[in-house]
Amino acid sequence: MQSVTTEQQGDILVVTVNNPPVNALSWHVRDGIGDAMEVAMKDDSVKAVVLRCDGRTFIAGADISELGKPLGVRNFGEDLVAMETAPKPIIAAIHGTALGGGLETALCCHYRIAVPSAKLGLPEVNLGLLPGGGGTQRLPRVVGVEQAAVMVALGAPVSAKKALEIGLIDALAGEDSLAADAVKLAQECIAKGPRPTRNLEVKGDLGVIAKLEAENARKWKGFDAPYANLRCIAAAAANPDIEKGLAVEREEFLKLLSGSQSAAQRHMFFAERQAAKIDGLPKDVALRPINKVGVIGAGTMGGGITMNFLSAGIPVTIVEMAQEALDRGVGVIRKNYEASAAKGRFTQEKVEAMMGLLTPSLSFDDLADCDLVIEAVYESMDVKKDVFGKLDGIVKQGAILASNTSYLDVNEIGAATKRPQDVLGMHFFSPANVMKLLEIVRGDKTADDVLATVMALAKTIGKVGVVAGVCHGFIGNRMLSKRHEGANQLLLEGATPEQIDTVFLDFGFPMGPFQMSDLAGMDIGWHRDLTKEPTNIREALCKAGRFGQKNGKGFYDYDEKRNRAPSPEALAIIEDFRSRSNMAKRDISNEEITERCLYPLVNEGYKILEEGKAQRASDIDVVWIYGYGFPVYRGGPMFWGDLVGRDVLVKGLEKHGLPVADSLRAKA
Repeated sequence: MQSVTTEQQGDILVVTVNNPPVNALSWHVRDGIGDAMEVAMKDDSVKAVVLRCDGRTFIAGADISELGKPLGVRNFGEDLVAMETAPKPIIAAIHGTALGGGLETALCCHYRIAVPSAKLGLPEVNLGLLPGGGGTQRLPRVVGVEQAAVMVALGAPVSAKKALEIGLIDALAGEDSLAADAVKLAQECIAKGPRPTRNLEVKGDLGVIAKLEAENARKWKGFDAPYANLRCIAAAAANPDIEKGLAVEREEFLKLLSGSQSAAQRHMFFAERQAAKIDGLPKDVALRPINKVGVIGAGTMGGGITMNFLSAGIPVTIVEMAQEALDRGVGVIRKNYEASAAKGRFTQEKVEAMMGLLTPSLSFDDLADCDLVIEAVYESMDVKKDVFGKLDGIVKQGAILASNTSYLDVNEIGAATKRPQDVLGMHFFSPANVMKLLEIVRGDKTADDVLATVMALAKTIGKVGVVAGVCHGFIGNRMLSKRHEGANQLLLEGATPEQIDTVFLDFGFPMGPFQMSDLAGMDIGWHRDLTKEPTNIREALCKAGRFGQKNGKGFYDYDEKRNRAPSPEALAIIEDFRSRSNMAKRDISNEEITERCLYPLVNEGYKILEEGKAQRASDIDVVWIYGYGFPVYRGGPMFWGDLVGRDVLVKGLEKHGLPVADSLRAKA
């Protein structure tokens, strides 16, 4: 099958791309377009050209798998310039999405028409890159500096309606008549002649660049690509000669392409998609229908879980033991939705529609006809086994029973029922209505169709699902425990909470381990026996009434706006515990903090892979980026560990007397 074909309709040549599934700009597509345009310009019977695509979309972007590889027979950059400077009008006919290289190709056409449902954008910043085909120079010439800066630095696409408003397209086609409407526009443009984008003047205020940088300073901290994109927009405004701007774009693009950040972000692009693939699962597994969901527990986690399903249009029955707790939980759900509505994310009608899908209840009996029931109760094996035992006698056969446990043995929970094949873990992350990660914990007896159904459901509710095996803490929390062990030991040896947290912040985490403890609440799981001597620093702080942000004091002191400051009292408590533990205080370098907190984390990832508790290393990276704030521009702990070097990891672990996974040592 040819990926590019041509058909002449009167004096209009229609060039059609057909490269399923998304018409990516693979080398054979680029070469095919170039060949077709060259033929069209030499054929006197052709007066104008329409570039369109078969299938569900216009060119949706570059073929990311080809980045850094040979470019094909033709030079596509030269072909784009040839299109832009062609003596005959070229019209881009857009449906679906015109993203990245697709929009750059359309910008080299002289006129653009799109169906109302189309979306157009330059999302390369999300891969740690910038548009490398002239997009940063041509887009501001078409839509102005302000719109172009926003589009390239934020990477969000615009609708066809918005594209028409800002001049990115020239006309809207009928949803079902794009091909005919594009040919009609081409005929109208014959008299107008070509309109080379390079000849247009860049208009607009460069002040938008400083404004964007200020507004996104926190979000962009540590990232290279947003700033490189904006430098290219500034170059477009500064250089009437597009070739000078294109030279800047090329230099910035190659710098990003060869850097570790883009490699990390491209790794994550593929890792997220790979995570949805379940090894050893037949492709033809029939999914179980999920038309109604039950959630047990209306607290913070249960309420957040419930919102995911309501937002996806799936009815939920939420169960609590007491009316007050039930009312409070339902009230929080409504409050969260109304806060989103106030910000323009929902209409009030949408809020009412979602709340209308919610059925509050005080009885497990109301869960009988649910297709999926998720337990979100206290993290106690006895409590969870009791809940599952009750569900086993109430919920219909064929329903999926899931636990939101963070650490506990899903096999043991499933054994409390007569249907362990229907049981698995669905570990949501707090706040559950916001965090994208869903660890799907596969029990020894979990049925294939149960696993496949929940993985598909994760996508339905906007989550990134990752399969984990049964072990204490699964993937994420098991690795987190090693990070905490290192941080707590460093505290004993002389580091301060602020020093350790600062190392993590500088690395790119949104918060350090002790900020995280204060946010979560220091007293969670603490047994309030003031007669017993504390066995660790956290217990010592709790005994002194320091519980974290909730009461304004933990590892840090907090003001009424929850701004943190170093706490002399907390440092004194740490020093007292250190002396009673006969630990000598010493100076600790930031390098040692990294080695003793992050190297063991990566090492535990290798152990998890050895034991088969994760399917692949990239799944671990997905867990840590979407669940624990690992900086995306570092690619996740396993990718980062490879960048550091496995031999360096082994030497660092050995230097500090820490264990080394067999597989890590073997690969070093």
